[in-house]
Amino acid sequence: MALSFDPFSELDRLASGLLQSRSAPRVMPVDLYRDQQRYVLTADLPGVDPGSVDVDVDGQLLTIRAQRSASSTEGVKWLARERQEGSYLRQFSIGEGVDTAGISASYENGVLSVIIPISERAKPRKIEVETPHEARETESRTITA
Repeated sequence: MALSFDPFSELDRLASGLLQSRSAPRVMPVDLYRDQQRYVLTADLPGVDPGSVDVDVDGQLLTIRAQRSASSTEGVKWLARERQEGSYLRQFSIGEGVDTAGISASYENGVLSVIIPISERAKPRKIEVETPHEARETESRTITA
C-alpha cells in the first residue's frame, strides 16, 4: 500500500495536536431549530459509547457530555490516527419559555437528538380583535339574556 506524504497536512495535524490538549473537550457540532411545538437539537457524536452520553438541565442551563474511548489496539504501529478520543462538552442557555420537565433525548447512529418542548404560555396564539360595533352587540346580547 503506497502512502503519499503531504507536509502541509502533516504540519496542520501537528499544530492542532499541540494547540488542543488531551484533556480539553472536543468539538461537538450541533444543529438547532424551532418549530411550532418544540426546539430540536441534534449533535454529531460518532463513535461515542451511548452509555457515556449525559444530558442534564440545571435551571436554564442544558449540558451535554459524552466520552469517546481509545480503541484497544496495543502493539500496533499507527500510520494515521485522526479520530481523537476524549471528552465532549456543550452547554446551552435555554429561555424561560420551555418545558424543562418535558425534555427528552435519544442517541442513534452517532447522532444525539434532544427535544425541548415549548411551554404552553410561550406558544404563539391568535388574539381576536373586536370592533366597537361587535362589542356593543355582545353587551346587548348579555343584557337581554
